Amino acid sequence: MKFGFRKPSLKRRISARTSIKRQLVHRAGIKMPRGYGFLRNPKKAVYNKVYNRTSFDIFKVLKRLFK
Repeated sequence: MKFGFRKPSLKRRISARTSIKRQLVHRAGIKMPRGYGFLRNPKKAVYNKVYNRTSFDIFKVLKRLFK
């Protein structure tokens, strides 16, 4: 589990938006409403909730500083 700031990865950021699986799900209209991730994959949903609360994005910190 990661604690502290998340190291940005341009490669992962691009691949997450251009994956074939994502394109198929979005074009087929099989998207679930926000907050229903625990129904699709409970283990992943719990992991993501903990991860997002224990780590932070360095870009959000910089954005807040220069606002």
